[in-house]
Amino acid sequence: MDSEINLFIRENSDKKEALAEDSCLQSPDAAFGGATLGFRLKFYPRWKEYERWQARLLDYYVPEGQVLEEWAELICLASQPGAALEQLHIFVLAHILRRPVIVYGVKCVKSFRGEDLGFARFEGVYLPLLWEPSFCWKSPIALGYTRGHFCALVPMEPDSPENMGAGAILDAGESQVVFLPLMTQDAKLLPVHFLTQAEVGCEETLLRQWLEVCVSEGGVLVAQQHLTKKPLTVAQMTEEWLNHYRRLAQMECAPYHRPITSQGYSSDGDSEEE
Repeated sequence: MDSEINLFIRENSDKKEALAEDSCLQSPDAAFGGATLGFRLKFYPRWKEYERWQARLLDYYVPEGQVLEEWAELICLASQPGAALEQLHIFVLAHILRRPVIVYGVKCVKSFRGEDLGFARFEGVYLPLLWEPSFCWKSPIALGYTRGHFCALVPMEPDSPENMGAGAILDAGESQVVFLPLMTQDAKLLPVHFLTQAEVGCEETLLRQWLEVCVSEGGVLVAQQHLTKKPLTVAQMTEEWLNHYRRLAQMECAPYHRPITSQGYSSDGDSEEE
């Protein structure tokens, strides 16, 4: 999933038409193809202020030279297929999609031996703060982060068309609503990343401004995610993909079955034996 996000950012580096309404924000991913003036005026100061604020919380001062080196490294990483993603890349992705991104993740990055290597700072909410809220979609995207990788978090669909009448998806014009928690298990708000000093302390207000927020019966602040009915072509493609693996499972269970070799059907580059 992390490589797909990286590829998405790079492939969108020349798509500026969707951002033409803001002359100072020509393309949030423009830095990955050559930083434009609009990018430097918008993303870099906010990122720099946020990073220095995070450092001050740890009683650490980041010199200007180190800030510039880290910025250059982030831009370089975004142009390399398979390179590690950082928080800034998720923040940029939220602006490309013009919708909030919520990341649920582990607190610490661990080695293959289970040893703590450092804090994982990905968990939290990434708002497209450089856009006008009216130009963005309030239904968020949810990602999971663990063991150095991202994965898409999607809800389960209704089991069958007969069950769709139970308030899930009634027709193509209606949507299913899923509630995503905006609080941790110890009842604290998820961190909202890349806030300025003026915005710090207004996290809940910002969440209510950029998301459709409500409170559950248990007192948990949640965001509403609207899931529209899949287009017919997408549903057909998904069904064909599932049918392939259903056939493989049937052949595995059948007597005297022939060994099945990988024919390039697997996702994420894994073979069938894996």
